[in-house]
Amino acid sequence: MKITGAEIYLAKIDGRSPVILKVETSENISGLGEAALAYGSGASAVSQLIAEFCERFLIGKDPFRIEEIWSELYDHTFWAKGGGPIVFAAISAIEQTLWDIKARALGVPVYELLGGKFRDDVRVYGNGWSFRAQTPVEMARAAEKAVASGYDALKLYPLGKPIPNHPNGIFTHVSRREYERADRNRAVAMVRAVREAVGPDVDIMVDMSAELTTDAIIQVGRALEEFDLLFFEEPVDPTNVPALKKVADKLDVSIAVGERLYSRYGFRAVLEQQAAAILQPDIGNTGGLMETKKIAAMAEVYSMRIAPHVCAGPVASAVALHLDACIPNFLIQELYPFRVPEHYALVDDPVEPKVRNGRVAIPTRPGYGVDLVPERVAPYLFHRVTASA
Repeated sequence: MKITGAEIYLAKIDGRSPVILKVETSENISGLGEAALAYGSGASAVSQLIAEFCERFLIGKDPFRIEEIWSELYDHTFWAKGGGPIVFAAISAIEQTLWDIKARALGVPVYELLGGKFRDDVRVYGNGWSFRAQTPVEMARAAEKAVASGYDALKLYPLGKPIPNHPNGIFTHVSRREYERADRNRAVAMVRAVREAVGPDVDIMVDMSAELTTDAIIQVGRALEEFDLLFFEEPVDPTNVPALKKVADKLDVSIAVGERLYSRYGFRAVLEQQAAAILQPDIGNTGGLMETKKIAAMAEVYSMRIAPHVCAGPVASAVALHLDACIPNFLIQELYPFRVPEHYALVDDPVEPKVRNGRVAIPTRPGYGVDLVPERVAPYLFHRVTASA
């Protein structure tokens, strides 16, 4: 079997831009992968880079030789060593497609190639439900609605400020580290409103998006400790590991970090200094499925748990479930279930509508368990790579 072509889709839908890769082979078996840059900036850049990587490193290769191809990408793209989200998101999307191809060729789900399942279903938490809430009252109502839709764990951004009338819901982050007591009071009021609305049995997580200085985030964190948080996410710049450790030492809450760390090498300092309790690698930007499994194994040695980050499209959600199935130190999986229907319609069997009572079953179809819907993705074709390209 040889790789014969690839299609890159850039699906700009209502404020999000999922980047989905389909790789084709000489045996008419194809595989899917997704880069993790549907949110924020970089989707167009990674789409172009995926095309370049496919042309230079993928066409004509044996898709079963996954680790070898990953090593070629890591060693010979040059910029991967010390690289950031664009390079590693491109590598991640490519690597994911190879596992899908191999599993489909063998007629098994991907998790069977990674040691098999620890669990048949996984706990998930809902994100994106809070993006339009301007006040504590609106936040409480949004939380109640999210719980009613089937979630018993929710994440919010108490320092964020929604942008009115955005199609998919979005908010501004704190910029220039500007922070006043009023910001802390507002953050506390938002979290208090959620806790009072959902009661003691729903888990709450807060994402601080590395927006404040170390001293300021410690102040906010101490004010939020009373709400029994499952974790306190990205309190400071994740590359500033001493600051992360300082926050962890000062607060009585589990620190989570990882969506902006890339490859096992990027996680090393956090592990060695035990600067967090929970790691959040994103399969779509940290190097792919096996790279994330290696990070999980490293975390297990340091008694840390894994809560994989996902903020991309429906392929990314399906891929994440196969990691969740086969690591022992799994905690909870992030999902964005409140986007427009067109977002999930890109695939034939999306994960998000299947959540029941805060859990979702691991797919059992070969590969990742999802296929693209041709008529849905066709308008978003960004580039096609062929053997003659």
